[in-house]
Amino acid sequence: KLTSLALQPAITPELVHGRVHLKCSYSRPSAKPPLQYLVVWSRLSTPGKKEQIQRDTTLQSFSYVEMNGRNLGLGDTVFCTVTAFSREASEQQSLPEESKGFYAGIKFLPESLQIAEDGKEHVLTILSTVPIACPGQDDSCKITLQLSTEDLDSQLPGPPNIALSACQVDLLRAPCSESSCAAAAVTVTAVTDFAQDGNRVSRIRAAPVGWGDLLWRVYTPKDVKVTVRDIPTGNCYSFTDPHIITFDGWRYDNYKIGTFLLCRSMSRAFEVHVRQWDCGGHQSATACNCGVAAR
Repeated sequence: KLTSLALQPAITPELVHGRVHLKCSYSRPSAKPPLQYLVVWSRLSTPGKKEQIQRDTTLQSFSYVEMNGRNLGLGDTVFCTVTAFSREASEQQSLPEESKGFYAGIKFLPESLQIAEDGKEHVLTILSTVPIACPGQDDSCKITLQLSTEDLDSQLPGPPNIALSACQVDLLRAPCSESSCAAAAVTVTAVTDFAQDGNRVSRIRAAPVGWGDLLWRVYTPKDVKVTVRDIPTGNCYSFTDPHIITFDGWRYDNYKIGTFLLCRSMSRAFEVHVRQWDCGGHQSATACNCGVAAR
């Protein structure tokens, strides 16, 4: 047996003649006579189970496999296992060494979000771990993703749990670095619904649109789970003739007729106006809310 050679195989994505390939690279120890390498490519078919997709015997310190959308497509986690053996005595071989799993497809960072109904924006980065091929000279090298949200635990009609800053994003091709070959960002905000409805779960979906390449056409990226944490919200009231209770619980009456500013935010464009008309009899002056305007 050959001793442990520390081949350290690693997978990187690459465009070869305009088509997406994965490259398994490994260190080639100096040995006399020269060594040959058996490279076995596999993909994760079910959790904990791998399916072999290609075998190569080569003198090179690398091996390629094409992502053709059939035996290897987007959404797959891919491994390469390398064994070195002597060209003169094939029974002399090293222990097989396996690469880390390479996920080929769209990734979201973070993979899940926990946010609160506090109006804060949270950045969700969307990236492709594989390069985007250009079908022709005139086509821009990008993938357009249609984004949508779905409330998973809401049976009642009402406002959605979350809001996105964009419904579509373009992943523009860039040189591959740190497991990203194209990236875009979108902000996610929890919708403040003024209801004590507990923590709620939503998901964000991304679907490639208008793409002719089979590799992308049959691909559905994994959803992003978003948990929205309910937080108490302030309430104020103006009712009957009218009695007013402010956010901090102060109570007073306003019997006057006219248009009044009930509430204005000091930090954002939000205010509420009310119009009060006479609704009393001859005995007492009383006003009622007859119109409201909110911005």
